[in-house]
Amino acid sequence: MKKPYIIVHMMSSIDGRIDCGMTAQLAGEPEYYSTLEALNAPTRISGRVTAETELTGGGKFVPQNKESLGKTDFAKNATAKSYNIVVDTKGTLRWSKESSTTFPHLIITSEQATQDYLNYLDQQNISWIAAGHDQIDLPKAMDILADKFNIDRLAIVGGGKINGGFLEAGLVDEISILVGAGVDGRSSQPSLFDGRPENSRPVALQLKDVKSYDDGAVWLRYLVK
Repeated sequence: MKKPYIIVHMMSSIDGRIDCGMTAQLAGEPEYYSTLEALNAPTRISGRVTAETELTGGGKFVPQNKESLGKTDFAKNATAKSYNIVVDTKGTLRWSKESSTTFPHLIITSEQATQDYLNYLDQQNISWIAAGHDQIDLPKAMDILADKFNIDRLAIVGGGKINGGFLEAGLVDEISILVGAGVDGRSSQPSLFDGRPENSRPVALQLKDVKSYDDGAVWLRYLVK
């Protein structure tokens, strides 16, 4: 199986919480973007919730024909050196027509996505990968991304569940965390990694680098063993 080198890059409070509204208030927030650039991973992946609130402006696609695709497939509707990838398991988000040739969108979905939705993405000039029957088959999707789209390095900048899903699938090579100088402490807030099975064992890491900043932020980089 081919796959890109995958880095999870997040900003958190010192208690591991990642709510964007909260982290934006922390000292160190500007360093999140400079450290992301320093990772040299221009292709980025985020989840459906992040995309719905920050990228699409809301709105759901309603298919006229609800027949699902039912097979692994892909469409390369834009050729680029890097992509803005969104994971959308059932294929629900609406998008503007793609015009970017430097950082175009690419949707990763499952075989549950309807043919209507994938035709819609084609009409919007948006590339897509469909892999996995009930859930997205992340290893297969990463294999297609590396082999057919020539992506060899990417950063996951989504939420705890997408981070946890990639980690559970054994796909994460490196974890990069910009820890802001502050505490959240609120109950039920999202954390760096969520959604792994209750019987999962901790994932061992190897420290790669540590850097501190004058505003109190700390950049931690770990390799996944």
